[in-house]
Amino acid sequence: MKNIQLIISYRGTHYCGWQIQPNGISIQELITRGITELTGEYVNLTASGRTDARVHALKQCANFLTSSTIPPNQFFQALNTKLPPDIRILSSKECARNFHSRYDAKGKSYLYKIYESNVASPFESDLAFHISKSLDWQAMKEAAEYFMGEHDFRAFMASGSSVKNTVRTIESISFEKKEDIWEITFKGSGFLYNMVRIMVGTLYEVGFHRIAPMEVSGIIQGLDRSKAGVTAPAHGLYLKEVFY
Repeated sequence: MKNIQLIISYRGTHYCGWQIQPNGISIQELITRGITELTGEYVNLTASGRTDARVHALKQCANFLTSSTIPPNQFFQALNTKLPPDIRILSSKECARNFHSRYDAKGKSYLYKIYESNVASPFESDLAFHISKSLDWQAMKEAAEYFMGEHDFRAFMASGSSVKNTVRTIESISFEKKEDIWEITFKGSGFLYNMVRIMVGTLYEVGFHRIAPMEVSGIIQGLDRSKAGVTAPAHGLYLKEVFY
């Protein structure tokens, strides 16, 4: 048996998320189906983590066990012939037999896109969060500094999560503007359910002067979800990379 690692890019617009669910078509379902068509095997495809409906990925990582004779470094080419154009396998390789995409991950980075323009672009409507009024980006950058380091991020976790340890470490937060689109990149040891979207929603409130930058520290320490900002829309979020 070989353990095959896949690096995957997908546009999450038309899917119910990564994980197989009864209420829609998922990324995991289509890739698993493609592998079965190629190998005749039903495999357990494990990813570094789940992405929600409408969330995108630039470099998601997943792995599966197979006895197929397809060369590991050519698997991605064969698999792409079985997938829709909004899901692409970027690369494939054989990895250690005990490698696990989720449990072996040391950290992740997420990208969030905000499209700042008077008129929404029809080409960015499902790829970035549209804001029609100008945000105070300097204030947002100041507020982002309070997220840095190790904290209990319970105030930035959506309800419904069964996670007990809510302490995470944010290693870096960067801002980059590309024409009318601002990109905020978060890199950390791990992220809670909807954590990035709630952090972005809090920065959004800071950008509109509804929350002062220095108040973010108190929100973190207060551990109260109701004090943090809104949950930013899913379609602006991208899983950028997984680190091992």
